[in-house]
Amino acid sequence: MSSARQTQSFLIRRFAQVGIRPQTKHGQNFLIDLNLLELLFETAQIDGRDVVLEVGTGTGSLTALLAKAAAEVVTVELDPRMHQLASEELIDFENVLLLNLDALRNKNNLNPSVLAAVRERLAAAPGRRFKLAANLPYNVATPVISNLLACDMPPEAMTITIQKELADRIVSGPGSKDYGALSVWVQSQCEAEIVRILPPSVFWPRPKVTSAIVQIRLRRDWRERIPDLAFFHTFARSMFFHRRKFLRSVILSAYKERLSKPDVDSLMHGLSFDEATRAEQLDVPTMLRLCEAIRAMIGVVSAPFRC
Repeated sequence: MSSARQTQSFLIRRFAQVGIRPQTKHGQNFLIDLNLLELLFETAQIDGRDVVLEVGTGTGSLTALLAKAAAEVVTVELDPRMHQLASEELIDFENVLLLNLDALRNKNNLNPSVLAAVRERLAAAPGRRFKLAANLPYNVATPVISNLLACDMPPEAMTITIQKELADRIVSGPGSKDYGALSVWVQSQCEAEIVRILPPSVFWPRPKVTSAIVQIRLRRDWRERIPDLAFFHTFARSMFFHRRKFLRSVILSAYKERLSKPDVDSLMHGLSFDEATRAEQLDVPTMLRLCEAIRAMIGVVSAPFRC
């Protein structure tokens, strides 16, 4: 399927031909503004070195654009009917692997079959790069982004369409109501920006929310300053588990089996935090210092982090 054919009228006719309807439970909202589909593709800057992962194949319109530029595309579709439709539309692309499965094994882990397929294609030629480009289904967007950054082979870039509320959480800074664990986790390793805000009208069926095209670019020098990614990932989530509590109480709650009240008071004093400090006030470098201070105090030894 050429991307130029993914209009609302074409999709309605095509789905009627094969007897299927979009499934809201799978987050099937198709981007029908062709200029925006092209913008997503162009922003991803795909070339012959790239192995691209797409989560949510849909009808294969973005897949086709990616396949024309990339070395390989691994695309994942949960819905078997949509997978069959995309298989027919993409039959001429020999560099596309279509997987009919869930991209996630569970909330905290990607499907090993997806990762294995990407690894195999990255190893097929020297100098290959891993990228994510996708109109991500809303219900898997957060775990896909978060878990990819927890892997030992994170993407060089993620160019994605996601719910604007999630985009705001990714790019927000300290003191914002949207600043939280995901902000800290992404920004500790990446530069992130909102490329374009997308109204519901550019999708069919129309979602009830506003969306955004977001690009997340890996900074390996930032990632390498984190000695223990697994510990930091858990730490970031625990710091915002009780968002409105003061930081001292949050640390005591998160590490109650390993840190005493005097330990936490010493920690707070050493980092010049006062009793009214909250996690939402701390920028990413400060979060990294706090994490390392806690890790040193409880004596955790760094371990390799592999998906």
